[in-house]
Amino acid sequence: MSNVGFRIYTKINRPSRELVEAFADIPVANIADNMGRITCVDSYIKPYNEAKLLGTALTVRAPLGDNLMFHKAIDMAEPGDIIVVDGESNMNHALCGEIMMRLAMKKGIAGFLIDGCIRDVDALKDLDFAVYARGSNPKGPYKNGPGEINVPVSCGGQAVLPGDIIVGDSDGVVVIRPEDAEDLVAKGTKHNQNEVKVFEEIENGTIDRSWVDESLKAKGCEIIE
Repeated sequence: MSNVGFRIYTKINRPSRELVEAFADIPVANIADNMGRITCVDSYIKPYNEAKLLGTALTVRAPLGDNLMFHKAIDMAEPGDIIVVDGESNMNHALCGEIMMRLAMKKGIAGFLIDGCIRDVDALKDLDFAVYARGSNPKGPYKNGPGEINVPVSCGGQAVLPGDIIVGDSDGVVVIRPEDAEDLVAKGTKHNQNEVKVFEEIENGTIDRSWVDESLKAKGCEIIE
């Protein structure tokens, strides 16, 4: 019998660590520009320190203000995993704090991405552990369940599947399907190289800005002197 809403899937098809690490030097903005600019998590989910987010999604569906499945996910996670929690955008209770963060760090977990709240924000500032969340609240969670692990979840307006590659920096977070990753590494690397050329053109005064007026003209903009 299937117990929908209260079940755990133990297996994840994780991409290779080498493929994940290939995104380490590509800014989230450059990745997103090569994904139609529609694959980023909503901007209300923000980083709580300067640690970058890079790893493979282990997903959690948590009922409002309850972190029982979040705790189980920490026990299940492998080094390099990012625990992605669909907390239904609830702002009334924190789903984790410093104890869970330190436990995850000790296990080699790569970070948390939470559509919900955290607490112990001041302590997190000094931890080398990436946490992105919707907000903070000092009220702790319940531990009753139900919930699910390693199912499709919604986080910041994006569907996240177990095994997806998650990349986050100061700008925000992008979600990458593993089957798209190799192509995006190539495109993102080229994007980086093109930006370096643009920076050089800006410095030496050779940048071509004619496209701005050309675009305005093509769109029928009236310029009045």
